[in-house]
Amino acid sequence: MTSFDDIAGDFAFLDEWDDRYKYLIDLGRNLEPYPEEHRDEAHKVRGCASQVWLHASEDGDAIVLKGDSDAHIVKGLVALLIALYSGKSSQEIMAVDPQAALAPFDLEGHLTPQRSNGLASMIKRIREIAAQDA
Repeated sequence: MTSFDDIAGDFAFLDEWDDRYKYLIDLGRNLEPYPEEHRDEAHKVRGCASQVWLHASEDGDAIVLKGDSDAHIVKGLVALLIALYSGKSSQEIMAVDPQAALAPFDLEGHLTPQRSNGLASMIKRIREIAAQDA
């Protein structure tokens, strides 16, 4: 998995939004396969127009996230959030300011309102997982 900082650097290098969308889609394609047994209502993220699933497991103090979506760009956003949050402790996840972390990507200016709402719902779900674990 590519690190969040590497993704941010690659994204900044791309000038055109068509290229940035393609990059997001590629990130989604490179996600680890999502376990079929977790493709259920319990792991579904509410508030997303497309289907999105998130699964969390623990590795010591770290929360390891896996995710998937049936929409290409949204799956790329899932990959972006996994790069941002997965492998961190609950306290580290809660300490992340998602708006500040995602600001360099300028997603709000280039995502549809539905995708922006879905992104916010995914962040909320990840923070809920971390809060339960804290």
